[in-house]
Amino acid sequence: MKQRLLAAGAVAWLGWKLLQKSREDWLEGSVVAITGGSRGLGLLLAREFGRNGCRVAICARDGVELDHARADLARRGVDVLTFTCDVSDRMQAETFVDRVIERFGAVDILVNNAGIIQVGPMNTMRVEDFERAMAINFWGAVYCTLAALPSMRQRRRGRIVNITSIGGKVAIPHLLPYDCAKFALVAFSEGSTAELAAEGINVTTVVPGLMRTGSPNNALFKGNWQNEYTWFSLASATPLTTIAAERAARRIVAATRRREPEVTLTWQATALRTFHGALPSASIRVLAGVNRLLPRADARATAEARGRELDRPPLTAMMQRAARQTNQFSGI
Repeated sequence: MKQRLLAAGAVAWLGWKLLQKSREDWLEGSVVAITGGSRGLGLLLAREFGRNGCRVAICARDGVELDHARADLARRGVDVLTFTCDVSDRMQAETFVDRVIERFGAVDILVNNAGIIQVGPMNTMRVEDFERAMAINFWGAVYCTLAALPSMRQRRRGRIVNITSIGGKVAIPHLLPYDCAKFALVAFSEGSTAELAAEGINVTTVVPGLMRTGSPNNALFKGNWQNEYTWFSLASATPLTTIAAERAARRIVAATRRREPEVTLTWQATALRTFHGALPSASIRVLAGVNRLLPRADARATAEARGRELDRPPLTAMMQRAARQTNQFSGI
């Protein structure tokens, strides 16, 4: 009986691997448009897609960062188009997609990566903070997706990759505007996956945990700036709490190739969403306890500071090294 079970398990495993292999195809020659591609994970994705033979278009708001990113990718032999664009502006987002199609003839893969992170207690956040997070993290992805879909539908093929967050599955304290926008993006992404499959368009929802991209340097902090920056950057600094950004980029490209509907990055994010899904009340109580350990601030402390303007704790050296490697300091 035991041998039969082992044989059945081996056959099932082999069948699964063959199915996965059959779903893979090569990316070489594909046109990839990446929002927020001038730094951090977006830049690493541009490098990785380029390494796989893709032609790449990236957009970002900061022209200086884009110039550095273009030079970085060109040195690596990537055929790249750069475009200065604020994806929270519908017209600019649509123009970016149009320019990519004009230059390369199509958008085969759209990666909605652009985002903003605001860190601070709820009592320091204003309506405008929530609106700004929704405008970039959610509406930017919606605008670009709807702009790219007509040509994908016409060709009955295409791929859309939405970079969400574990914060879009479990609301993390002191990241409330970000959480809300990422929850909305998860819903849009998962719903799109179901609706577009029949049209030959594959959607992948990426749910990352913390990655060593150096992103705290460009995050916006409210309340007790320095203490908020310290806890957030320390959490983003070590292998115990994060995944190397290069590894994350490789995994995302692999998921795109395999047309995986959803992928969660880091065991910590997987554990958190599993715990929250199984025991939501207990999970919320734990997060309430975590919140009590985070910095306090008066409700009048609504001014914000960018991370790279603040003192950098020595223990974040690994994160700062990642920041230098992913163009986090080149902008204005």
